[in-house]
Amino acid sequence: MSTLDEADEILDGSEDEIEVTAKDVYEKLLKVWLNEKLSAELLPHHDELVECMMGQIKEIESSLSSRDKNLKTSLQKIELERVKFVISSYLRERLKKIENNVVHILAEEASMEQPRMSPEEMQFAKAFSENLENHFERLALQQMPANMQSLDKKKNIPKPNLESFVFIKVLENVEQVTLDPEEDPVDLDEGSQHIVRYKTIAPYIQTEQVVLI
Repeated sequence: MSTLDEADEILDGSEDEIEVTAKDVYEKLLKVWLNEKLSAELLPHHDELVECMMGQIKEIESSLSSRDKNLKTSLQKIELERVKFVISSYLRERLKKIENNVVHILAEEASMEQPRMSPEEMQFAKAFSENLENHFERLALQQMPANMQSLDKKKNIPKPNLESFVFIKVLENVEQVTLDPEEDPVDLDEGSQHIVRYKTIAPYIQTEQVVLI
């Protein structure tokens, strides 16, 4: 039995509480991590998964510290390190996207009903954007003529390339998807794999009907 098989956790569902094991949460976190890593844009945050796994890690580490050192304990510690790596990589990937497209992301976030960033990420993004603007002003704008010292954030700001191609695996049947505006819509069958433009399947990533691979 693995380390994650030994722990259970309660996650809040949309309406009712759903009891799942730590292994279930980790498998979902893996999908979220890969989607974030391979997607062209910043996806909605999943802090509830990260917090759940971090809580489990603390409990399991506390339990392992009181056990005798043996092969099973060593393997469980290795498994915990793998979980920590996934969490760390997931958070780093999100911060990298925020840094690369901070002005664009903040502008989009202001018009969204459901924020993609966690409160901590929003705080980081605002501080990073302000520091970036101040640095650019000191480094460049102040050295320019007065009539060229204004900064229009809406012009030439970095944006994610939603036209990039990605590999997907279909988890649930999706009917009548327009992959190419010049072609008829197609049905995506469960289990099939495709190379498509990111923007055509972006909505189905969030509904968990497809996953990036």
